[in-house]
Amino acid sequence: MNTILIIEDEPGVRMTLEDRLSAEGYGVKSCSDGITGEETAIKGGFSLILLDIMLPGRDGFAVCEKIRKSGSTVPIIMLTARNTDLDTVLGLRQGADDYVAKPFDMAVLLARIEAQIRRSSMSEERTSPSLSSATFGEFILDREKGSLFRRDVEIPFNGQEYRLLDYLLANPDKIISRDTLLDEVWGYDSETSSRTVDVHIARIRQKLGESEIPRHILTIRGRGYKFIF
Repeated sequence: MNTILIIEDEPGVRMTLEDRLSAEGYGVKSCSDGITGEETAIKGGFSLILLDIMLPGRDGFAVCEKIRKSGSTVPIIMLTARNTDLDTVLGLRQGADDYVAKPFDMAVLLARIEAQIRRSSMSEERTSPSLSSATFGEFILDREKGSLFRRDVEIPFNGQEYRLLDYLLANPDKIISRDTLLDEVWGYDSETSSRTVDVHIARIRQKLGESEIPRHILTIRGRGYKFIF
């Protein structure tokens, strides 16, 4: 059974999520403050975390950052009541996989949860040794370990960043639209904000040391992104 951790301080929202997720067959654990939520998340055992931004004790941005620094790659969907670009970008930069604005449509949230868990748990069988890794520049993407290395040093990636980079590597020299990336990597339709893609691309470039001058992931204005070796 997939278990979801809810970190949400509003009793009504928390209870609604608990009831609906339980009815959908998920195991559910909930916390009402940031400090307890962070400690619980880091202990692990969850398939996904729903994380509110405005929390007592410690806000969702700080909690998300701590979870990622602990080495956890569990999918995190942030819940925001403000739905501003600043909140969105900051949450994604701290390592969240996606965000949903309150008040949210439960059917949409459930679809996002299902897509994140499905993508996270997917393990493709690779029968050819040539598909077990990919090399570009000084980097090696080890698909068997699900990790990226630079000169034998592992670069910390969360699950969504890894899946995005892996998809781009598998489709070199092709211009790929944001809508296609949302569909193929996130499993969402195009109504999701493309800002999610842009922020994840920016994070990958930063980790590759290519924030200022992109070498491998190029922006094709008005069309999307292209990966080159």
